[in-house]
Amino acid sequence: MKRLALGLLLLMAMLYLLATALAPRHAAWGYIASFAEAGMVGAIADWFAVVALFRHPLGVPIPHTAIIPANKNRIGENLATFIATHFLSTEQVLAKLREFDAAGRVAAWLAQPAHAERVGERLVEIGRWGVGALDDERVRQFVADLARRGLRQIEVTRLSGQVLEAMTQDGRHQELLDGVLVQLAKLLGEDSLQDSITDAIAREVKALKYVGLDQVAARLATRKVVTIVAKTIVDMADNPEHSLRRRFDGMVDRFIARLKDDDALRERIERQKQALLDNPALGDYVNQLWAELLAWLQADMASGASSVRRAITQAARTLGERLAGDAEIRGWINGELQAAAPRLIERYREDIRGYIVARVQSWDAREMTNELERHIGRDLQFIRINGTLVGGLVGLAIHTVTQLLR
Repeated sequence: MKRLALGLLLLMAMLYLLATALAPRHAAWGYIASFAEAGMVGAIADWFAVVALFRHPLGVPIPHTAIIPANKNRIGENLATFIATHFLSTEQVLAKLREFDAAGRVAAWLAQPAHAERVGERLVEIGRWGVGALDDERVRQFVADLARRGLRQIEVTRLSGQVLEAMTQDGRHQELLDGVLVQLAKLLGEDSLQDSITDAIAREVKALKYVGLDQVAARLATRKVVTIVAKTIVDMADNPEHSLRRRFDGMVDRFIARLKDDDALRERIERQKQALLDNPALGDYVNQLWAELLAWLQADMASGASSVRRAITQAARTLGERLAGDAEIRGWINGELQAAAPRLIERYREDIRGYIVARVQSWDAREMTNELERHIGRDLQFIRINGTLVGGLVGLAIHTVTQLLR
């Protein structure tokens, strides 16, 4: 394009020389000479304008030339401000989010089996890479040390006391006790258990081994014991104020208090915990578990019938189907995105603007100029070509009007 524009300028110069030489022979050559002369002026002026964008024309440092390299940083700031203002304004992003319907798009995409399968394949690929990276002696040692360090920092007694206190608040432990009592009553009512208890008592009652009295006595004793225990359990289940319940509450409260306040108990448990953590067998056990887990994951994810991939695929598809069929939850997701967007935009907009400014400032001025010229230079050469032709036509019009006025 440069050669074409330059060739057109040379053509105008040759035409001007020819028309000037032949002007005395015919008046028409004057018109041609005016066209060519004005065309040369337009071509040179536009060449100057185009070159001045990128460098000094002919290397002469004329003021207000080499505009792009001289104003690189300012251009970067203006570009960043333009993007931040016109592309990252809160109103525009929110309008785009409302129009986008992210939840609906995700639901429609995941609901398609082929897409859910792709999700499973990609996540399994990432998982295989991650498992391979984790299968390293340094990682195993790090995991074991991390587990020890984390367990050392836990106050088992105090934490247990707090957990039990939370569980027993508002009598919630009584609900658990009710469940245990009901199951125990059912268990004691089973004939198989009573037979087992009968046999156990019969073996213990060695003094009654005559004429089968051991079995008779055992069965009588068993029925008596079972009846008493079952009645006691039923009474406890039916009576919230039963004395055994109160004793159970007191025992729990005392145990919680000891866990929280008994220094001797806490020290004894801490010593046992430290002894367990210092035991090399614990580290070996953790390493063995870690190695077995990684080996299983590697084998499963490498298999064509991977259960992990199948589970991920099914979960993705199920999620898509559930989202597609639940307009309320889709509306909630879109609403949460729109509620979170302003905070994220306000938080990161200036960071994005600063990144663009810094990125442009880090560019080499010559490289940036060459890159811009390579991308838009072809269109700029059309300015030179158009300037040559338009300038020639303007010169021709001026010459024509001048001749008419004469």
